[in-house]
Amino acid sequence: MILVADSGSSKTDWIAHNSKETLDFHTQGINPYFLNSQEIIKILSKNKDLSKIAAEVKEIYFFGAGCSSPDKREVVSNALSSFFKNAYVSVDHDLIGSAYATCGDKKGLSCILGTGSNIAYYDGKDVYPGKHGLGYILGDEGSGTFFGRRVLLSYLYKTMPAELREKFKQTYPVTKDIVIEHIYQKPFPNSYLAAFSKFMAANKSHPFIQNLLKDGFQEFIDSNVKDYKNYRSLECSFVGSIAYYYQDELKAVFAANDIKIGKILQKPVEGIFEYILKREGIGQLQSV
Repeated sequence: MILVADSGSSKTDWIAHNSKETLDFHTQGINPYFLNSQEIIKILSKNKDLSKIAAEVKEIYFFGAGCSSPDKREVVSNALSSFFKNAYVSVDHDLIGSAYATCGDKKGLSCILGTGSNIAYYDGKDVYPGKHGLGYILGDEGSGTFFGRRVLLSYLYKTMPAELREKFKQTYPVTKDIVIEHIYQKPFPNSYLAAFSKFMAANKSHPFIQNLLKDGFQEFIDSNVKDYKNYRSLECSFVGSIAYYYQDELKAVFAANDIKIGKILQKPVEGIFEYILKREGIGQLQSV
């Protein structure tokens, strides 16, 4: 059995395949910057579906946020090897999985706009990460964390329009003390901030929200896309919930900058899986 996973900081999507069937599962996000190996094992153990197939899994291909450095990949690899004791384990950065899902064998810029954000150049075979992907404190332009922080700050600083501020207050009963506790004392501060970006979906047509989206996507272009000299000749493909749910706004900002957009996928795991099966010469992905 082959198991493929695509993980962000908020959620991990899994697909398992053997000669008889294809199965899909979901767990909490697995990011080695916020979790150690034992904590990852606990997450895996809580999922009954994964526990049932653990002994059958012979190969695992894991693509995850935070897995760009050897030491962080080792944290995830050790956990997977401990849980799936009979499996060969491969751990790579989520940008690589995103490139496989969106670009396949074509060159382009592979972008992530989910809880966090990142970008890399893909030549059709290999991924070349740049200087981006600095995380929710220094980077993550145009991501759920980025927008959630902007929405939250506009509420706390009282720069949010009165009608939106009242809606926000009813939806999120937050105070300065509550926010500071979650950001500086509790785990997963990036996911906490990203949760506030959902407020934009319910109020997307409001000019204030439209301006937030426009400014955030423009900042992603200025800080990430334009760093590549040949960006106008390449397609930018995207994975992640922010890119998917706000794709109309995303396309408009990219069009205004004369930048081509390729695929936009909410979840890349199926595309990654099809790529892995093709690469390994196993066959096509069946419906899950």
